Amino acid sequence: MPERPQHTQGRYPQPMSLRDDNADRYAAARDHLLDSVLKPAVDERVRSALRRVPREEFVPPDLAFDAYKNVALPIGDGQTISQPLIVEEMSTALQTQPEDRVLEIGTGSGYQAAILSLLVTDVITIERIPRLVDEARERLARLGYKNVRVEDAGERLGSPSEAPFDRIIVTAGAPALPLRLLEQLVIGGRMVIPIGAIGKQELVLIIKSESGHVVENLGACAFVPLIGQDAWPREFD
Repeated sequence: MPERPQHTQGRYPQPMSLRDDNADRYAAARDHLLDSVLKPAVDERVRSALRRVPREEFVPPDLAFDAYKNVALPIGDGQTISQPLIVEEMSTALQTQPEDRVLEIGTGSGYQAAILSLLVTDVITIERIPRLVDEARERLARLGYKNVRVEDAGERLGSPSEAPFDRIIVTAGAPALPLRLLEQLVIGGRMVIPIGAIGKQELVLIIKSESGHVVENLGACAFVPLIGQDAWPREFD
């Protein structure tokens, strides 16, 4: 599960020409991860997206050859790119439909948003760290993910002005279910979010209904803390 390892600083990725030199090696590593390491796919659309998105483009250059290990990797500023298994599990739990609008909380390097962009019509992804906002915008645009919009989180949680959303995915751990996000979900919508103490959470699926919401526990996980409204205060950053 995603952890909080020591981080590296600096802009990335490397120029495309350097990565192109190793295209066959990355492709082989990606196939090995998907065919031999991860469990059999529950949702073939999600597995296809994982096969199409070049994860090596979403990690720092010195970690490019680790991109297809099933581990979380540091991307700077105390943040991580989630391990492929958890990306697949969270994406599968959303049960997206092609016409869906999805909100992601915690853009990071943009990898999860890129996966979602191949599954749905529209992705809005929110990030509170300015460097990551700028780099994710550049990266996603350069790689051709045109149906993703990266927004600076500011002090708000989510994107109330764009609500409601069919699906919401949160890639940072909250102390409790953020009601502000639940309000931004359509009736019948699904939200996947880690909830619990800092460094140790349960991954939870929320399904919103007319009368409230249903909660399903998907298992233990460990994400960096969700900071802001209805979440951890900045002192835990």
